[in-house]
Amino acid sequence: MTTDLDNTLWLDVPSGRVTIRLRPDLAPKHVARIKELANDGFYDGIVFHRVIDGFMAQTGDPTGTGTSGSGKKLPAEFSKEPYVRGTCGMARTNDPNSADSQFFIMFAEGSFLNGQYTVWGQVTDGMEHIDAIKRGEPPRNPDKIVRMRVASAG
Repeated sequence: MTTDLDNTLWLDVPSGRVTIRLRPDLAPKHVARIKELANDGFYDGIVFHRVIDGFMAQTGDPTGTGTSGSGKKLPAEFSKEPYVRGTCGMARTNDPNSADSQFFIMFAEGSFLNGQYTVWGQVTDGMEHIDAIKRGEPPRNPDKIVRMRVASAG
């Protein structure tokens, strides 16, 4: 039986905890992979390598360069869910089926992304901590994910 905690992700960044509601109803394969990577500790210590004011904060590349991932490509799971402040989406190359471990969190509405990038979650608490992440492409001294886990895993 799935509980609310099974579909809640805790993302700890330097300024505090961010709570993300996972959306397996929109992207079951992406949510399953994010949960697997999070619970394996894959994201712990990874930097936010691309942070654009008024747009989004991107992370999930273990090299910190924006050119790598976990090594497992995911098929696109596009939906009609709009990109608004706090939406969590998967980064990808020009190939729609190239999402891996990199993801981004929106600072603001981004309707130009609608239907073209997989939505897998929504920030429900702690967006002020995302707002506090250092900006840059890449930031000079980037903030890191301290810890990321599915809430039910602690």
